[in-house]
Amino acid sequence: MIAGLRARNCRSSKGRAMAAKQAEVVDFPKAAAPVRKLSSTEKIWGKLVCGHGYAGIPSILLKAQRRVGITPMQMNIIIQLLDYWHEPTRRPFPTKRDLSKRIGVAEKTIQNNVRELEKAGLIEREIRKTAAGDYNSNVYHLDGLVAKIKALEPEFTEEREKRRKMKKDLETPAGLRKA
Repeated sequence: MIAGLRARNCRSSKGRAMAAKQAEVVDFPKAAAPVRKLSSTEKIWGKLVCGHGYAGIPSILLKAQRRVGITPMQMNIIIQLLDYWHEPTRRPFPTKRDLSKRIGVAEKTIQNNVRELEKAGLIEREIRKTAAGDYNSNVYHLDGLVAKIKALEPEFTEEREKRRKMKKDLETPAGLRKA
C-alpha cells in the first residue's frame, strides 16, 4: 500500500509539474509603440510650442501679398482669422474685440479693414444673431482669398520650373547641354 501511495504521489507530483508547465503562459514581447516623427514645424518651434496649435499659411499668400493688394494690417487680420480656422467646413468666427486685442488696435480698425477685404472680394462676412436676436460675432468666409491664391499657383509653379531648369543648365557643362 505504501508503494502504491508513493507511486500515486510520484504520478501526481509529475502530473502537477506537467500541468504547471502547461499552465505557464509566456507572453510574446510587445512591439514598441511606433515613434511618431516630428513634423518640420515641430522641429523648428518645438513640440511644446506646436502643442498649442499653429496656423496654416500658404507661402504663396505671403509672397503675393502686395500683388493681391493686402495691406500689412489686413494681412495681420487674415493671419489671425487663419489661426481660428481649424476645419474646412467650420469657418472662423472671432469677435472684433478678440481680433483687436490680439493685434493691439481699435475694434474700428478691425471693422474698417475687414470691410476693405470684403470690398476686394477676399472675405465675406456672415452676420450671426443669438436665439434672443442679439448680434453675435460674424462668421468669416475666406473663399475669395482661397480662390485668388489658387489662381496664382500656376504662375508660381511656372516660375519654380524656370528656376529649376536654369539651375540645371548652369550645373551642366556647355558641351553637354541640350539645345
